[in-house]
Amino acid sequence: MNKISKTQGVTLIELMVTVAIVGILAAIAMPSYQESVRKSRRADVKGVLLGLTNAMERRFTEANSFCDAATGGTAVTGCGTATGDTGTPSVFTIPTETAGFYTVTISAVSASTYTLSAVPIGAQAGDRCGTLWIDSTGSKDVIGATLDASTCWNR
Repeated sequence: MNKISKTQGVTLIELMVTVAIVGILAAIAMPSYQESVRKSRRADVKGVLLGLTNAMERRFTEANSFCDAATGGTAVTGCGTATGDTGTPSVFTIPTETAGFYTVTISAVSASTYTLSAVPIGAQAGDRCGTLWIDSTGSKDVIGATLDASTCWNR
């Protein structure tokens, strides 16, 4: 008996269907992945803000004031004028992996109060939580967000 072998192959239609399925899966998976990465970076900066809050409280314990906790900022009336009261913190080091995605600053200060903020930059700029901030009373909020503060701070 003669057996005739046929070469098995993939038709163009089968290939196109496979490419279409992969494209659809990628279109669904990529935005979900990107949101997951943003959420992870947001969790990192929330930890940084809480760490900076602790550093500010240590500052108050040592100096009985929140003044002069930043470098390169603008001094607030009634506080020290030799160094900055607002701007980049000098009492806490922002990790480089967070600094690439958020600008963390002391945005308002007096002798007895402060406000810290984290503004998303670069790849994080499209974050739905916008700018995160926390003040000396522990109040937390967001600015320019499409989500509410409790959603951004609690998840």
